[in-house]
Amino acid sequence: MKVQSSLYVKYLIVALCIMLLSTVLAFLATNMYYHQVLKEQNDAKNTMIASRMAAYISEHAELDLQEHFAMLGEIGYQFYVVNENGASGYYGGEYRLKELDNSIVEEVIAGDIYHGMRDFPKQLFVTGFFANDIRNSIGVPFVHEGQRYAMFVRPDIRMLFSEVHSIMGGMALLMLVISLLAIIVSAWYLVHPIKALTAATKQIAAENFEISLQVNRSDELGTLAASFNRMAKQLLANEEERKSFIRNVSHDFQSPLLNIGGYAALLKQAELDQEPRLQYASVIESEAMRLSNLTKQLLVLTSLDQRNKTVAMQTYPLHEQIERTVMKYRWLLEKEGISISLDAAPLLLTGNEALLDNVWENLLTNAIKYNKPGGEIRIRTESEKDHVSVIFEDTGIGIAEDDLPHVFERFYRADASRSTKGTGLGLAIVKETITLHQGDIRISSETGEGTCITVTLPLRPTAV
Repeated sequence: MKVQSSLYVKYLIVALCIMLLSTVLAFLATNMYYHQVLKEQNDAKNTMIASRMAAYISEHAELDLQEHFAMLGEIGYQFYVVNENGASGYYGGEYRLKELDNSIVEEVIAGDIYHGMRDFPKQLFVTGFFANDIRNSIGVPFVHEGQRYAMFVRPDIRMLFSEVHSIMGGMALLMLVISLLAIIVSAWYLVHPIKALTAATKQIAAENFEISLQVNRSDELGTLAASFNRMAKQLLANEEERKSFIRNVSHDFQSPLLNIGGYAALLKQAELDQEPRLQYASVIESEAMRLSNLTKQLLVLTSLDQRNKTVAMQTYPLHEQIERTVMKYRWLLEKEGISISLDAAPLLLTGNEALLDNVWENLLTNAIKYNKPGGEIRIRTESEKDHVSVIFEDTGIGIAEDDLPHVFERFYRADASRSTKGTGLGLAIVKETITLHQGDIRISSETGEGTCITVTLPLRPTAV
């Protein structure tokens, strides 16, 4: 929970920092724009206004200066007026800073214009534009009743803020509050499924694979949740398969071990005759061979699982490999009285020779074990442009239709007649090996008539 809360806080901090940084950058950009463009325009505008005020006063000698400046002050201007004799007065809003060099006053009385707004020292926008300093004003000369004056004027800061400014300020504040709330809500929206995912991973770590995330989103987090659910389902299936595998292995080891132990105990009997002794020894030998075969096939399965879908490939003659397999089991074929025909045209195949050796051995020994006395086995190859098919046909006991979909499952045995002769791993090994070679295997069978297994392999497989 600490990690998720930390992520939530980090997201809020980053979002707030982005808002703060954007505000500062916008403020600096506006400040630069003011100093580069608006400052001089503001000075020119106020110079024009001040010049018109001065011209009006000069043209109307009957004006009462006190009343006139008081009136102008009430409508939103600040004035500092000084005549050539040094008499001065302030009108309108009061200046906060009133220090002004006498040389400036003398220059304005002499007829110059003082551009205080334009030449005011550069400061931040807020303090520069709104600085209530007499130096931040426009100075213009005028003549009234034969006497020269200097008039310093600037807009009253308090009068610059109108209802529009209040509305804009309120809108900016409201936007800030809404933005903060939106950030908090969006942060929760983003972090909440991550919290759920973290809690789910803890359940997975505790080997509870039946958990499912309910995240109805179409974005990356939704995709992640969907992937997690698929992973959980696969882990659950793997766990069930693992438990089933352990149960099957335990059962398959336990049965021959019990037989070996039981018959070994019988062999200890001193009065046991030679014939039953040989029978018991034969059973022990058969069960030991069964255990050896089971162990060998388990090692092959483990090897296939650990290869991580990669195998070392080499090119070799397929027809010679199949011929060697048939020759290896010629003794068993003669013993069982089973005839075999082989039609394999010369062909080079790229694959793992050792693994495919195991495939052909499994298919041939199955065709022998589950054949009828005096039965027949036919092996042939059919090659196309980009693949080769190896077909094993027998005249054996066949497989029931209901069992066909399961024959490639580990430890599956179709019926009692087949379960007593095998481990239930042979066809599973064949299937995984063919899949590893990017090939395909198909099986068709009819009870009492025989079985046909077709293995299809690419002649030029891609790297796997």
